[in-house]
Amino acid sequence: MRTFINVCRHLCLSTGSLMLLIAGLGFCLPSGASAQELMVSEQTFGCILGWPKVRNTRFKHSDPEKLKEAMRIFRDSVPDKEYPVGTILQLIPFEAMVKHPREKFPNTNGWEFFFLDVSKEGTRITERGEQVVNRSQGVTCLSCHQPAARFDFVCEKGHGCAPIPFDDQKIAEIQRSDLRCMKK
Repeated sequence: MRTFINVCRHLCLSTGSLMLLIAGLGFCLPSGASAQELMVSEQTFGCILGWPKVRNTRFKHSDPEKLKEAMRIFRDSVPDKEYPVGTILQLIPFEAMVKHPREKFPNTNGWEFFFLDVSKEGTRITERGEQVVNRSQGVTCLSCHQPAARFDFVCEKGHGCAPIPFDDQKIAEIQRSDLRCMKK
């Protein structure tokens, strides 16, 4: 834990941010920022198998009440309801969505998309932002998530998004293969 805190401290200081360790998430806040503004680092991501899930989607949030709210919105497919800022969603270990205030990413209602390189040593962010291109499909994440705008851009069966080429069993298999979960 001490090493984790030192890594976070170094990362935050090198970016001119204040360190905020909430439930081990390792968020950095820009100096003078409100709690709504968060910076996501590679330390934010880890083994997803310990994260709670609804159907196949894994959830993370530093605030237990906001985590429950995010899971409820997803579970009940609540339209026209925004996920709490700070919500992290992952279906597979190497892709993620993080909810920021909508002003930060206006085209995605605040969602930032991530491609992650995962290994036993941890996570490396390879791409991030609002216009990230899914390399396997050759289109932006937003283009696939746009049909789910009514569901705060979160794709799920019945949200209007094109189906992904994995069934539920394959998704579970991919999640279990998260290298960050393997013992060193």
